[in-house]
Amino acid sequence: MLTLNNQPLAKLNIFSLKGVQMKTFHITWITFFFCFFAWFGMAPLMKIAKEQLHLTKDEIGNIQIASVSATIIARLLIGRLVDKYGPRIIYTWLLCICAIPVLLIGTSNTYTSFLLSRLAIGVIGASFVITQFHTSVMFAPNIKGTANATAGGFGNAGGGAANFFMPMIASGFVGLGFCTKEDSWRFAMIFPGIMLLVCAFLYHRFTKDTPQGNYKDAGYKIDASKNSFLIAAKDYRTWILTVAYAACFGVEITVDNFAPIFFTDTFGASLSVAGMAAGIFGWINIFARPLGGIMADKIGKIWGFDGKTILLSVLLLIEGAGLIWFAKSGNIGMAIFMMFVFGLSLKMANGATYSLVPFISPVAVGSVAGIVGAGGNIGAMLIAFMFKKKAVLVQKDVITNGISNTKDFIDYTAAFTLLGYIILVIGIVVFVFRTITAKKKSALNVNTPIIE
Repeated sequence: MLTLNNQPLAKLNIFSLKGVQMKTFHITWITFFFCFFAWFGMAPLMKIAKEQLHLTKDEIGNIQIASVSATIIARLLIGRLVDKYGPRIIYTWLLCICAIPVLLIGTSNTYTSFLLSRLAIGVIGASFVITQFHTSVMFAPNIKGTANATAGGFGNAGGGAANFFMPMIASGFVGLGFCTKEDSWRFAMIFPGIMLLVCAFLYHRFTKDTPQGNYKDAGYKIDASKNSFLIAAKDYRTWILTVAYAACFGVEITVDNFAPIFFTDTFGASLSVAGMAAGIFGWINIFARPLGGIMADKIGKIWGFDGKTILLSVLLLIEGAGLIWFAKSGNIGMAIFMMFVFGLSLKMANGATYSLVPFISPVAVGSVAGIVGAGGNIGAMLIAFMFKKKAVLVQKDVITNGISNTKDFIDYTAAFTLLGYIILVIGIVVFVFRTITAKKKSALNVNTPIIE
């Protein structure tokens, strides 16, 4: 017989460790934090790796694309696997497998081996789907947006932490005499690799698939005969949220990857200054993404699914305008300020998007989360291609006119400005095609359970 202790929680108390729900919540976001830390651990160290491996701008563009492209397939696959086998065992295997390329990237000595390592590390981005699924089943519908956004926001801060701490970790290895400055990036990546293995142990040992227990336990039944991926894919609302997530999280990944080298190449900032400046963008996640989920839940209580969708479109419009202003900043101070402004709305949009995801289909939460999450990486990959294309076009001009300034290879201002206008268009599209027209009445009820 079910009791209150094995029911989804209707309240989120982030200072509590009581019950399997809150233990799972905290282990989930901490694990996701180190997944993001490992995923973007190389970003602030790319300047060192670029010089040692003699990487061109074009090759760096390929590496950035590789770092996000593998995540697309991984998220689609993970969503289905989680629906079928549960988050606990799938997360444990994901962490163990992805720790391997994180630990071994330091052995890369060529562009090809480095590229393949970054491609493999990108699989860790699928951790987001498991995080959102796990918080969805642990909390009641009235608080799902807040729980999902808080876990996602705390975890995403790992990207900012990587930008902030990885240069320090690299310097620490040099200071302790373990390596030279040129090899410091190789040793620094050992830390996130080890943390992934630690998190794998904690996740397997201390979490449960649901408040009722694990999928294999007698107290919980899952209908594995249903193809949750097809259920999610046939609902056009899934694809609207996918496009929206590409416009917010896709940009977040792009900034995580390009911000450090943007500040060094455009404003001549040092590696440490660029890392700390870019780190600000990641740290915003701690409060901005949760704020988006909280606002969405409050608006949802009054205006339902439609109100949440309107909030999402407004946040995207603010993000697009802020990104354009950021692109046209004339100095590093203004650039950092505008990065904070558009980053705030962007990360709130992330939270608002995943306040909607659990209500698309109660029997396909993992698959919906996987498809929408993959959309974020598809957006990041397409944006990276845009930067890479710009680099190739300008490089041709370099050959023609004899220009030798390497920072002219990528026109950051034009690329970010165009990206801002694209996001404005997507914000308008989300507003016009509000998903309320196809919203199922049963899922509008805040008392509807997420597990059937």
